[in-house]
Formats: sequence, structure tokens, C-alpha cells
Amino acid sequence: MSANDPTVASRRGLMSAGLGLAAVAATALADTAEAATKPAPAPHVANRAQSGFVTTKDGVEIFYKDWGPKTAQPIVFHHGWPLSADDWDGQMMFFLLQGYRVIAHDRRGHGRSTQTDTGNEMDTYAADVIALTDYLDLKNAIHVGHSTGGGEVARYVARAKPGRVAKAVLIGAVPPIMLQTPANPGGVPIQVFDGFRAALAANRAQFFRDVAAGPFYGFNRAGAKVSQGLVDNWWRQGMTGGAKAHYDCIKAFSETDFTADLKAITVPVLILHGEDDQIVPIDDAARLAIKLVKKGTLKTYPGLPHGMASTHPEIINPDLLAFFKA
Repeated sequence: MSANDPTVASRRGLMSAGLGLAAVAATALADTAEAATKPAPAPHVANRAQSGFVTTKDGVEIFYKDWGPKTAQPIVFHHGWPLSADDWDGQMMFFLLQGYRVIAHDRRGHGRSTQTDTGNEMDTYAADVIALTDYLDLKNAIHVGHSTGGGEVARYVARAKPGRVAKAVLIGAVPPIMLQTPANPGGVPIQVFDGFRAALAANRAQFFRDVAAGPFYGFNRAGAKVSQGLVDNWWRQGMTGGAKAHYDCIKAFSETDFTADLKAITVPVLILHGEDDQIVPIDDAARLAIKLVKKGTLKTYPGLPHGMASTHPEIINPDLLAFFKA
């Protein structure tokens, strides 16, 4: 096997990405902080732009936004770790103006939802989405998930009631599985995620700044055009959620195996991934996921980062729209 062999290059890329993540985690192990806010619940009222809460069976309040005509096709956005529904502002506004009904929620423990110390795993995340879609009575919806949210979409869509889901989109998503295992030798080593947990527990505020200012948006790349607003907004969203839920969610997004979920999905699936994704390396994610779905389309973007929907909405939004209308 030569040094120019593509398999070797792929493994080197994955290791480089893993080392980059580990470096961010190690850099953050130095100070400590936490913050949280939660508005009062509001009832759901049809036919107006609104936000509110749905209460799950275990008493958790899930915050959601619901904008646009209630008779229009719904698009449901699922955010990444450790963010909130606000991470989809660029897509919510774009598709609202295209005439869609747009919905985004804060995952339990994140944003304005209840800061849970239990239930921070994929089965419960999917159950929370079922509670939300039942409450809003969403039919023929398109579900779009980024990163951890892509895993949430895969698990929900695989379990959704008939008629609830029309299409699904995975953007820089974690499926099939991020963790390096004997069955997934190209994955990210557990030490990287252990570093995430240690950095979060020691100094969450600094860790979140380092991730946003570095690999998440590719701002650590030579010549990158850095947006301080994106960095600050990422940090703001992260610090609004709960540290315990964020800590637990690292295991959820890194160790959950979505292979069976991807195989069970029968609706069309669009998989979008940046080729310079330093958080979820493309070779062990999108390029494997596309082989597992029944009706999949894969589109990759040279040089684009993990957070490409925020850094390059002028590219991503039209591609999403074309898939929605196809």
C-alpha cells in the first residue's frame, strides 16, 4: 500500500481531523462557566407566526418556533450540538419567504428547552420530535438535520408514522456512526470525545469559543474569512443550554449507530457534506451513509466546513430548495 493510496490519504485525513478536535479540547482545559434562560410557556395558536412549548410524557418542555402559513408544506429543522433552533435563522427566513411553513425546536437540554439531566440520548430525542410533530399535527413534512440533528432526523424518520414525512436532508451529519470501533475502523478515536467531555466539564465557556473560532466554521484555515458574529452567536447558543445535557449529548452524537435507521428510511434523502469538514469527517459519514439509504442523493462541497449552512447559505439554500421542489 503506497503513500499515494487513497485509503491511506483518507485515514490520514480522519486522523488529522481527530487530532484537530483533540487540540481544541486540550486548549480549552483551563478556566469554568455556565448560563441558562427559559421563557414562560405559550399555547399553540394556529395561523400565525409564533413560538411556544410542547410538554413531553416525562414533563420536559421543548421550545419551538413555528412560522408561516399553517396550510403550507412544513420544513422542520434539527440543530447540531450544542446549539439551538436559532442556528437555522438563515434557512428559516429563506424558506419562509419561499412560502413554506418553517419549524425549528431546541433539543432537550439545549437552548430554551428544559435543562434535563436525564434522557439526553437519541431514542429520547426522537421521541421528543414525535411529541412535537404530533402536537403540531405535521403531515408531509421535510426534516432537515445538521450534525447531531442529522442523527436525530435519521432516528425520527425511521420511526415516523405514515404520512408524517415527505423527505429528509442530512447536512454534515453524524450517521452512520462517528466513533472508531472494530466495525468502523475509519472513525474518530474515543480519546477525542473524552477530550471534549473533559474540556466541557473544566471550562465550557472557553471550549465553546475555541470550537466556534476554529474547526466548526473552518476559521482555523489559512485565508479563511472569519465572521465574529457567527462565533459569538455559536457561543451564545451553546451557553444558553445546560452543561449536563451537553456533556451527555457527546456520547449520543459520537457513539450512536444509525446504520439500521438509514436502512429503514423509505423517503428520498439528500445528503450534503463539506469536503473540509473537520468536525464530522466526510469519508466516515456521508460517503458511508449514502450506501445505506434506499433513495439517496449525495452532494459534496470542496473546501466547505462543517458549519457550511451558516458560512455559505447562498450555496446551500438553493440546493435545498431544488431538492424540496423536485
